[in-house]
Amino acid sequence: MKIHLRKKKLKSGKTSLYIEYYKGHKTTTEGKIKHIREFEYLELYLITIPNTASERKKNKEQLELAQQILAIRKAEVYQGKYKIQNNSRGRTSFIEFYNLKKEERYQTKGNYDNWDAAQKHIERYCPYTTTFNDINIDFIKGFKKHLDTVAVTKSEKNLSQNTKHTYFNKFKACMRAAFEEGYLKENLIVKVKGFAMGESKREYLTSDELKSLAKTPCKIKVFKQAFLFSALTGIRWSDIHKLTWSEVRDEGIDNSGNEIFRIVFKQKKTEGMEYLYISKQARELLGERSDPKDRVFTNLRYSAHMNLQLLRWCMFAGITKHITFHSARHTNAVLLLENGADIYTVSKRLGHKEIRTTEIYAKIIDKKMKEAANLVPTLELNILETA
Repeated sequence: MKIHLRKKKLKSGKTSLYIEYYKGHKTTTEGKIKHIREFEYLELYLITIPNTASERKKNKEQLELAQQILAIRKAEVYQGKYKIQNNSRGRTSFIEFYNLKKEERYQTKGNYDNWDAAQKHIERYCPYTTTFNDINIDFIKGFKKHLDTVAVTKSEKNLSQNTKHTYFNKFKACMRAAFEEGYLKENLIVKVKGFAMGESKREYLTSDELKSLAKTPCKIKVFKQAFLFSALTGIRWSDIHKLTWSEVRDEGIDNSGNEIFRIVFKQKKTEGMEYLYISKQARELLGERSDPKDRVFTNLRYSAHMNLQLLRWCMFAGITKHITFHSARHTNAVLLLENGADIYTVSKRLGHKEIRTTEIYAKIIDKKMKEAANLVPTLELNILETA
């Protein structure tokens, strides 16, 4: 089989990029030669006659991407069909290779924490001496079963559906990389179906519940301040915990006479810079300004004791939901949408990289709207009556 990258000019003025798989030829019953070709259309396009530097740059990027896909397709064909494997690489420890792929994510900030968490379960399942020569379909199915039936959290609970989905995806990514780099002679991972993604429940407080919680005393004052601040701003625990006074900006008064407050900080999770306007009430929760290097919320620690105090605080406020600190962030998103904020604005305020992450909150609002339709009392109707 021969594999080539091809181009085709379109009437739109663009050039389509596609891969041609040439599988030889055969002679028909009429004695004619018929060439056997298959095509993979990449949905990548070049501007046929680029006029600007940006158009030329875009063409270059599209072409490079197409060539990368071509290289992968060639690897899949030659390694898969002809069972090509680097013998020395076949003797490499799977754990060693996984760790290498994980560290690459650390360098590029690509979901390193999930790779690290998944590795702990891989190491419990897979002996360090396991090499790629030992890996087969049963090995892969065995790890999936391990996640489903054996693996537990730190608190000895079974893994949630989404956690199993996430960890097995990291395992799959490692297996794909091993195949592409010649450690495996066959792309085995495509033969095992992963875990379906479950829709996680995002617990949040209603407006009335949040007001009730604000009125209720909490044994740890700084924790109450931090939780309510998160509910009013949507900021994560990790960013609240490290927030310093240098990141809190009191920016004066606008043309309408309103005071302007903002926090400028780098998200710990995504490392993206955030410039977030906050309300006057949110600013009041921070208290009096201190030294720029000082933490805003002093003596704030995440612990089992703190979680217990949160549950007690909620109980005293008459709230029976299982509320965690992260529920404050969910609360902020739902309240914003309920009060007319568009989903794009909410996504930006929460620091989401993709708007689909925010769409789960829109589903919550939609569900509540459907429930509200049935709150109207049932009427006794007799439409056949005449006046």
